[in-house]
Parts: sequence; structure tokens; C-alpha cells
Amino acid sequence: MSEYAITEVSASDKRTMNEVVELLNAEGIRLDPNVDYTCAMLDEDYNVIATGSCFKNTLRCMAVSSAHQGEGLMNDIVTHLVNYQYGRGNYDLFLYTKTQSSKFFSGLGFTEIARIEGQVSFMENRRTGFADYLKKLAADSTKKGISGAIVMNANPFSLGHLYLVEKAAAECDLLHLFIVSEDASYFPADVRKRLVMEGTAHIPNIRYHDTGQYIISQATFPSYFQKNEDAVIESHARLDIDVFARIAETMHITRRYVGEEPASLVTGIYNTIMTEELPKHGIECVVVPRKTSDDQIISASTIREAIRTGDEETLEKMCPPATLAYLHSGESVPVIQRIRSEKNVRHY
Repeated sequence: MSEYAITEVSASDKRTMNEVVELLNAEGIRLDPNVDYTCAMLDEDYNVIATGSCFKNTLRCMAVSSAHQGEGLMNDIVTHLVNYQYGRGNYDLFLYTKTQSSKFFSGLGFTEIARIEGQVSFMENRRTGFADYLKKLAADSTKKGISGAIVMNANPFSLGHLYLVEKAAAECDLLHLFIVSEDASYFPADVRKRLVMEGTAHIPNIRYHDTGQYIISQATFPSYFQKNEDAVIESHARLDIDVFARIAETMHITRRYVGEEPASLVTGIYNTIMTEELPKHGIECVVVPRKTSDDQIISASTIREAIRTGDEETLEKMCPPATLAYLHSGESVPVIQRIRSEKNVRHY
């Protein structure tokens, strides 16, 4: 343990926060927009010489000044952040780091889940966490016939999602439907899962799964050591593919179905990378053209925009009965209010 003090940095402490940003920049890192706690280690003159941040149950934006590297300060920062996370009830912790730093964090008790060589490693503090998740999934899989998969956020579940699911289910003996567990969307995770299950209840050959902590949303994927937005999207896709390939091998999945979305930059890059990379793992990537209504593509983005503007006609055309019933219920009021308070609720 060093003699230097570690303190929380509040957003109102402009001087210290500026020093944190300067230190990160000097180490080739940006302060990630998704942080809910930042700490700094200060020397005897109150200069920032090391820093680290948290977002939910992840550790991120960790750096030590080049003048103090080799003094074990990163150990102190990680220990501080882990204790802080434990203090707020987060015991299953994850971090993202440059691949060249993964060995260091392995020495601090973190296990690598997936990596993009030369870019980013995704790690967790539970040695068997991902293995236990795979073991649970394996119990709900089969080697017989064709097993396909869809990973779906469904924010909210639309007739376009239903079309994709019905097509995939018709072409597979068993369809594994992974619903993103992370709460980083306008519609809460439990609501999204419920609407998906209610909307597809008539399809007998579906198995539903939570993605847990292992398939993450673009909204909270770390961007702090990526060159630009395209690089963030690409690295997220490649990390997702690395994780999904392990899941597919465990569950004997040989097809992944994705919906085309010509208006979305994120989906376009993501789908391109998946069609190139998934076959290398023995998984066919099936890109399904979007279902349309009156020559308009049905998408969750369009539905959110219709909610924002009060366009009931579009909602009637694009939402399955379960989604419409939810939108017309009192339960949806906070979600609708939030969407209507936003200026832009579409994907980019």
C-alpha cells in the first residue's frame, strides 16, 4: 500500500477532474462518458498521479502517471475500486482493458472472458463466472437438428422483431432467443423480456435466455481507448462475436439471425462484421430484410419516435398486441414520459 491518498472526485471539482482527464489523455485514454464514480490518487502536492472509475458493476478508465509507474499504484487503485463496488453491493465485477494489460489484471484476480487481439480484453473477477453461465445454457440445448439463435434488445418488441423470430423459428428445429439483460434502454429489461415472451408465445420451438453480463449493449460498451466511433462499434461487434462463438459451441448453435436496418450506422457495421466473422466459427449469419408497413421499415426506433410524437396510427401498424397493451397501460407512463422528454430516440 502506497503512502498516497485516494479520494473520490466529484463532478463539481473542476480542477481535479481536469487533471484526471489530462492524465488519462497522456496515457492514450479518454474519460468514458459512462462513469458513475471516479477516484484519484494524489501526491503530497495534491497532484493527480493515478485514477480509476466505475460504471455500474464495471471498472474502467484506470491509469497511472508515467512518472510513477512501477510503484504498484495501479494495485491500490483497483483495490480501492473493488472495495467501493463491494460497498454498494456489486460483487460480480467486470473490466475492460488493453490486451497488453490483461496479464497484470489476471494477477489481481480477474479472469479473461474474451479479447480482440491488440485492442481490448473483457475480464471478470469470478474465475468460473462465464463457465458457469455456459454450463447453465448447455442444460437447455440439443445436438439434434438445426439450432439457431437471435440476440434481441427489443426496445420495444415490434412486428418487425416478430417477423424475424417467426422466420428463424420456421427454418430451425430449435431457436434460442437471447434477450439483452442490461438495463440501458428506454424500456426496462423485465418489460422487454415479458413483451418478447408474450409476443412469441404461439411459437413452440423457442427457448428463452437472459444474456446476463456477457452480451452488453452498445450504450455501455467502453469507448475510452478507441480511436473513433466506428472503431468503438467494430470492437464491440468483434468482442460480441468472440463471446457468442463460445456460447454457440456450447449450445450447438449453427445459425445466427439478424435483422437488416439500412438506416442504422451501428447495425450496418455490426452486420457486416458478423457476416464476415461468424462463418469462421462455423456459424452461418442470416441477415433478414426488415418487414415494412406502407413502405416504411418497421423498427423499434420508429416506434419510439411514434411514442414521442403521439403517432397512434404508426403504433397500431408496427406493434404486436402485447406491446400495444403495455403502451396503453398505466405501467408504461414513466417510459412514455421519458421518451417524450427526449429530442432524439432513434438509432444513428
